[in-house]
Amino acid sequence: MTGYSPYMHDTNSPFALFTTWLAEAEAAEPRVPDAMQLATADASGRPSLRTVLLKAHGPRGFVFYTNTRSRKGQEIAVRDRVVALLHWKSLERQVIIEGRATPVTEAEADAYFATRARGSQLGAWASDQGERRQEGVLEERVARVTAAHATGAVPRPPHWSGYRIVPDRIEFWQGRPSRLHDRLVFIAEGAGWTTHWLNP
Repeated sequence: MTGYSPYMHDTNSPFALFTTWLAEAEAAEPRVPDAMQLATADASGRPSLRTVLLKAHGPRGFVFYTNTRSRKGQEIAVRDRVVALLHWKSLERQVIIEGRATPVTEAEADAYFATRARGSQLGAWASDQGERRQEGVLEERVARVTAAHATGAVPRPPHWSGYRIVPDRIEFWQGRPSRLHDRLVFIAEGAGWTTHWLNP
């Protein structure tokens, strides 16, 4: 497909284009280029939004990790359609990913958990993410978990895992002067993708 924008490379594959854009974001915004806004909704359709970190990406989808008993985990369990947004302000770029969140394998979750800092591993055991906090309770739990795992590897908690967003729609947004922005959309169709441009 012939594109309108010199910024839209690899317009035959959303994953190739995303890889290019993420690499450019890592160079331009090295602090947290993988920050991703994730929107979920409960059974009644009430939405919620938070920031997670993108930890893997490719043709199989976009992966993040979390406490599965958190609000987002509970909402995904009853309504698996999600929307994610990566915004790179200095590059005037956004990528919007729509699809279904599916659990990663146990092996994938174990492998990633093993790479986390030890403090983060212990915190995953100690914190009831999103629950009302009571004074002193979290600190007591951290101390207890730290003592229990004073030596050796910290195992992954059963309630801590990852999700892969399997996309069916991906939009690439490139800011341009006079608000004449470029918007390229990929729509999943069979085993491939169709593309079209949107007006700004």
